[in-house]
Amino acid sequence: MSSMEEKSEMINIELLDRGKVEVPLGTKVVDLILGFYTEHQILIVAALVRNEMKDLNYLLQEGDTVEMVDLSDEDGVRIYRRSAFFILQKACDELFPGRILMARHSLSDGLFCEFSNQEITPREVKQLEERMREIVKRRLPIERLVVYMKEALEIFSAANQDDLVTLLQQRNKNIIHVTRLEGFYEYFYGLLLTNTEQLIKFNLVYYPPGLILQTPMTKSPAAVMPFVEQKRLASIYSEEKAWAEMLNAPHVPAVNKIIADGGFKDLIRINEALHEKKIADIADQICQNKDIRVILIAGPSSSGKTTFAQRLYIQLKVNGKNPMAISLDNYFVDRCDTPIDEFGEYDFESIDALKLDLFNEHLQQLINGDEVEMPLFNFVKGTCEDQGEMIRLGSDQLLILEGIHCLNDELTSSVYSKQKFKIYISALTQLNIDYSNNISTTDSRLVRRIIRDNRTRGSNALDTIKRWSSVRRGEEKNIFPFQENADAMFNSSLVYELFILKPYIESLLNQVRTDNREYAEAMRLQKFLSYFTPVMLEERDIPYNSIIREFIGNSCFE
Repeated sequence: MSSMEEKSEMINIELLDRGKVEVPLGTKVVDLILGFYTEHQILIVAALVRNEMKDLNYLLQEGDTVEMVDLSDEDGVRIYRRSAFFILQKACDELFPGRILMARHSLSDGLFCEFSNQEITPREVKQLEERMREIVKRRLPIERLVVYMKEALEIFSAANQDDLVTLLQQRNKNIIHVTRLEGFYEYFYGLLLTNTEQLIKFNLVYYPPGLILQTPMTKSPAAVMPFVEQKRLASIYSEEKAWAEMLNAPHVPAVNKIIADGGFKDLIRINEALHEKKIADIADQICQNKDIRVILIAGPSSSGKTTFAQRLYIQLKVNGKNPMAISLDNYFVDRCDTPIDEFGEYDFESIDALKLDLFNEHLQQLINGDEVEMPLFNFVKGTCEDQGEMIRLGSDQLLILEGIHCLNDELTSSVYSKQKFKIYISALTQLNIDYSNNISTTDSRLVRRIIRDNRTRGSNALDTIKRWSSVRRGEEKNIFPFQENADAMFNSSLVYELFILKPYIESLLNQVRTDNREYAEAMRLQKFLSYFTPVMLEERDIPYNSIIREFIGNSCFE
């Protein structure tokens, strides 16, 4: 073989962490792992190739740029968990044919799943885990196939997956990607592992009426986290499930049908009424306890805290209370004293970025009926103004505080527990794409934030997606560890919202260019939203006090 012929069988690619390399034509991503990443400590599950997510069987081409994706990355965690659920489904099909296993929602660092029409037993959970481990040991290929729509409908109709059949018919695509494992088929809107042997870490936890599938997280990519029960969060998910069933909207195909049948406006009105009733119930709960003086509201980014606080304020007024809100922002330490994070940036989300001693002193004085001079922080100067604002809390007044640390008792250490009422708010959607593809709470919040940041700050989708990982780190550190401390939880998710938000965000996502690393995330969100029928309504059709108004604009609270 001539040297020129040898050279023609090689291609040049670039590994973003290693530089340019020459590899044989026909090389797959998995071959790169064996050749260049044998000492990589965290499991690699996929790769970003030219800023598009590819599985390990992808055939590399001349000029490809490659970045490995492992379990320290959110995309890697999604791929791994999706694959684990698929293998769980396969085990269920082998052990309990005819039963439909549904992926519901995240819970206790895992995925809560349940059968459609019956409660699972501890013995069945043990059987499923044992069968999953047998499937893993068999080293079976997980195949991603391209089939025509007619064949896909035949496959899933035979499996009695009516929700998926309806979803595929609504999308009306000629070509469908389906996943196959030893004769068992499923449909996912994201990538999976390419072989069962890669699924080396998982646990099943019996959690009636279903189970929790535990897999590694970004914060623990090498192992499954110990199980920590989240009773309050589970309770709010159960409430949301009941709401979805009452609205006849358990998944996207059901809502798409409601839209087609002309019932979408009624869906909005009933969903908003459920929100209002829940807020009123929380207000009643507060007013029935005469010891409560301070209401503390916390939740992750884009959960709708501002609108919720305003609507709670109104319901408290209806109960004869006269609440007063103060801003924690006024208690920031001077800029020069602000803590620095691991990246060398100001950590404004750290609890140590607040003057806790002064804040607690003022809280005690206000509760005692004294007048205090609340500081006024100047964000341009990075310090407080020379003169603050004089405020006093009446004996019948409640103080409302809203912020990321409000569930952390360190923030209000001077206040007796019986005087505090803590509320956790988040967008905990119970709506599924179909019974095998749940909707991430994080995705719903990211969609909200991209739209709001563009409207209120002039930020484009690229900017918001770039910041999102930092936002998520702050939530993991400052909010989620304290959510079970809440006295009440409010789910700000609305079954109808993504159908409304889709037209707002599509053009923003299209602006993310292919040469940006965030392109893969923008495309993932577009694929996710492709299942929703977009709805453009008259301005008046969405209530002006709705949580959604905080993101699309024209809220009566602005």
